[in-house]
Amino acid sequence: MQPNKRELYSSANGDAWYLCRENGDVFVEHQPNLASGGQTSRTPIATFLARGPLGPEHHELIRLIGTLVDHAGQETKIRTA
Repeated sequence: MQPNKRELYSSANGDAWYLCRENGDVFVEHQPNLASGGQTSRTPIATFLARGPLGPEHHELIRLIGTLVDHAGQETKIRTA
């Protein structure tokens, strides 16, 4: 079964990150460009967010999670420490 996916971020070099859900599991899928090896990986959200330093793909996941609790379009502030 294919996971449900939502693109989080795609970089200028062709890497892409997706928020995915499959069979009750939620994870981040990274699809690197062919020059990086092109091997797709899946990482649980907590593990993904615990990695540092935070890149734009991390910030976009945090922003997306924040939209679930934001009221009246308030902007989510990202804390990195």
